[in-house]
Amino acid sequence: MGLRSVALLGLGLAAVAAPLVTAADRGGSVLRGSNFYSNCPFSHTSMDDPIVYPGQPGRSHAHTFFGNRSTNAFSTRESLLQASTTCKPRADRAAYWVPTLSRNGREVRPSKAQLYYVVRGYDHVRAFPPGLRIVAGDAHATHVQSRSVTFWTCGGRAAHMRAMSRVPARCGVIVGHGLGGGPGGKVRKVTWRTKTFLELHVLFPDCWDGVHLDSPDHHSHMAYSRDYRCPADHPVKVPRIRLMLRYPIDRGAGVELASGGQLTGHADFYNAWNQRFLERLVASCFAERGCKPY
Repeated sequence: MGLRSVALLGLGLAAVAAPLVTAADRGGSVLRGSNFYSNCPFSHTSMDDPIVYPGQPGRSHAHTFFGNRSTNAFSTRESLLQASTTCKPRADRAAYWVPTLSRNGREVRPSKAQLYYVVRGYDHVRAFPPGLRIVAGDAHATHVQSRSVTFWTCGGRAAHMRAMSRVPARCGVIVGHGLGGGPGGKVRKVTWRTKTFLELHVLFPDCWDGVHLDSPDHHSHMAYSRDYRCPADHPVKVPRIRLMLRYPIDRGAGVELASGGQLTGHADFYNAWNQRFLERLVASCFAERGCKPY
C-alpha cells in the first residue's frame, strides 16, 4: 500500500482524501505533511485497562488488545518497551486496545487492525511524548457519537457503505458481472463475488496540552484540531491516529461491544514506540522526505 494512499482508509471520504500539501491559507502558512501506518494484528483479550484501572486486574469490561503482547493492568512504558509486539514496524511497541466485540454472545476477534498516523499541520508536528496515554471516544455513550470520532462501516474490495453511527444491518456479498477473454480469444461472461466485512473506526485527538501524559478523565490533556490547527490551551500538534479494525463478520444483528451496546465505540493508546525512531519518522513525514516506517 502506498503511503500517500493510506489516508483514504478505503472509504473514499473527501476529508481524508485531501491533498497532503495545500495552497497557502489566509495566514500565509502552508499545510504540509504525509502519513505512515502500523499493521498490528490481534494479541490477546482480558478484562484489564492500564489507563483507566492501572494496577487493578480484572476491574474493566473485556478488552481486545493488539500491538504490544504484554499489555495488562500493570503495564508501564518501561514494561512495554521490554516486550514483543504484533506490529510492523517492530519499533512500534505501543499498546492499543478496544472493547471486545461479540456477536450473539460470542467473542469476535478482529482479522485486521491498522493504525494510520496522519502527520499533517501548518507549523510543526511533534512526535508523541514517551508514555503519553490517550482515550478516544466515549465508553459510556448513550447517544450516537460524532462520526468525526468513531463510526461503523463495511470494508472490502467492493464496499461502498458510508460511515454510520450504528452497526450496519448487513455488509453482505456483492456480485458483479463482466467480460473476460476465453480460449481462442473468445469473449465470455465472468462473475465475481467480493465479500465485505464489518469495520469499526476510531479517530484520536491530535492536540496535546504539552504538559500532562494523562489526566483524571483521560481526555482533558488532549483535544481535536480544527482544520489541523490546535486550540490555544492544547498548542502541541501531534499525529492524528486513525484506527481501523476489521471483523470477519458481515451482519450487525446481535453485535455488541463489551462497554455496552453499539454506541460506546472507543479506543486506547499507550505510547511505547521506540522514541528516537518515532521522532525521526514524524520529522521525515512532515518534511516529506520518504516517510517509510519499514
